[in-house]
Amino acid sequence: MKANRAKTGLMIAGLAMGLSGCVSSSEDNIPFVSRFSSDDTNLAQPEKAEQGFSLFKRKGAEEGAAKSDDAQAEGNNPFAGLFKKKDAVDGGEVSQNSGGTKFAALFKPKGEGASLSREDKAAQKAQTARAKESAESLIISGLQTRRSLLPNGSAYDQVAGSVLAANSRAAESELRAARLRAVAASKNWLPSIGPSISLSSLGDLVANLIVEQVLFDNGRKKAERAYAKADVEVAAVNLSMDTNQRVFTALELYLKSQKAAQKSELSTKAFNDMSHFEYIMSERVRGGVSDRSDLVVLRQKLAEIRSEMASNNEARNTALAELDAMSIRSLQGVRGIPELSVNGLGTKPLGILLAEAEKERAIAEATMERAGNLPGLKATGSAGTSGNSLGLNVTTDSLLSLGTGAKLQAIEAAKEGAQRLVAQAQEDSNRRLRALEAQLRGVERQKGESRALTSQSKKNLDLFQAQYKAGTRQVMDVVGVYETYARQQQSAAELVYKSALIKLEIANEMGLLASGAEI
Repeated sequence: MKANRAKTGLMIAGLAMGLSGCVSSSEDNIPFVSRFSSDDTNLAQPEKAEQGFSLFKRKGAEEGAAKSDDAQAEGNNPFAGLFKKKDAVDGGEVSQNSGGTKFAALFKPKGEGASLSREDKAAQKAQTARAKESAESLIISGLQTRRSLLPNGSAYDQVAGSVLAANSRAAESELRAARLRAVAASKNWLPSIGPSISLSSLGDLVANLIVEQVLFDNGRKKAERAYAKADVEVAAVNLSMDTNQRVFTALELYLKSQKAAQKSELSTKAFNDMSHFEYIMSERVRGGVSDRSDLVVLRQKLAEIRSEMASNNEARNTALAELDAMSIRSLQGVRGIPELSVNGLGTKPLGILLAEAEKERAIAEATMERAGNLPGLKATGSAGTSGNSLGLNVTTDSLLSLGTGAKLQAIEAAKEGAQRLVAQAQEDSNRRLRALEAQLRGVERQKGESRALTSQSKKNLDLFQAQYKAGTRQVMDVVGVYETYARQQQSAAELVYKSALIKLEIANEMGLLASGAEI
C-alpha cells in the first residue's frame, strides 16, 4: 500500500513538473497557469529561506523580498490573487460581476452576442435565412422590392394599414410550411438512416440499422430541391396576391361608403330644395293660383328623393360595417378620395409571377417523375443482429414496361405545357390591363363631359329661377330644370368613384396595393 502511494506521489510530481515546463512559454497570457510557473533551473529545488518546494513558488521571489509582508505572503501562496479584485482605473471601483476578479475574467462572456435572448437569436437566424432566400430567388426578391402606390398618410393608406393589422394571413402559414419543406429538401443529398425490426418465423427478433446513400438518381434529388424552392415561390406569390386582394376589398368597401355618403348629401340637399318648391306650390294652391295636381306631383317627387336618401344611408352604413369588421379599428372618421397615379407602371403583374413559379414547380415535378422511371444506383449498409453488410443496389421506383417510353414522352410534354401556361398568363393579364385602361380613359372622358353638363344645368337653373321671379316662368318649369341639375350631380359623383375603383383594380392586378417588405 505504501509503495503504491509513493508511486502515485512521484507520478503527480512528475506530471506537475511537465505541465510547468509546457506552459512556460505562454505563462504571461494565462493568468491561472502563471501561478504555478517557476524558473527552469530551480524546478523541484528547495529554497534556503523558505519551506516547501519551489515548484509552487511564484516567479520573481527575489523581487518579492523587497515588498511588504502581505505581498510576500501572496508570492508564497500559489492561489493568492486569483480572487483579488483588479486595480481600479482612476480611483474607480471595478464590479466583480463584470470581471472584477482575476478568476472571473476566465469566464467572461465572449461578446454582446452571448447576451442575446433565445427569441432574438431565432429572429436573427430567420432574418439571415430570408436574406439568403431573397438572394437565391428572383421572384421573391422582386416581391420584396415592390412599393405600394397608396400615398403615405392618405385615407387609402389608413384603411390599408388597419385591415392588414387585422389580417389572419392564412396564406402565411402555407408559406411557412413551404419554407420548412425547402429546408428539409436542401439536405436530401445526405445519407438516410433508420431501423429495421422484424420477427422471423422461428420467433427470433431481428433488428438492423440501415444506412442508405444515393450515388446516382438521374437528377431526382436535385429536382426535389428545385421543386421545394419553386413551392416556396408559389406560396410567396399567393401570399402577396392574398394581401393585395384583401387591401382591394377593403378599399372597395371604403369607396362604396364614400360614394353612398356623397349621394346621400346630394339627396338631402335636393330634398330641402324640393321641400321649398312644395311649400310655394301649397301656398299657391291655397290661394287658388295653381292647380292641386301640381302639388300632388311635387309631393310624389319628395317621397322618391326621401326613399333614395334612405337607400344611400343604408348602403353607407352597410359598407362601413363590413369595413370595420375586417379592420383592427373603426374607420368611421376616415374621409376623402386621394389621387392615385397608375400610368407607366413597369412592374410585372402577380398573375404572371405566379405562372412562372408554377412552371418551375411543374418542370421539377416532371423531372422527379422521369427519374422514378429510370434505374438509379444506391449504396446500402446495415449492421445488427443478423450481421453486417455493405453493397450497391440498382433500383427503380416503378418497374419498366412497354409503356415506359410513352410515359417519358408524356412527361416531356408536361414540361412544354408548363411553359405555355406562362404565355397564356401573360396574354390574360395583358388583356385585363388593356380593358381596365380603356375603361379608365372612357370614365375620365365621361367625367369631363359630366362636369360640363352639370355646369350648364346650373346655368339653366339660375336662368329659370330669375325668370320665375320675374313672373315669366311657372313653379313646375323651375322644378323640371332643378331635377335635371340634381341628376347631373349624382352622375358626376358616380363617375368620380368609378374612376377611383378602376385605378384600384389596375393596382391590384399589378400587385401594388401593399409593399412587399411589409408583407
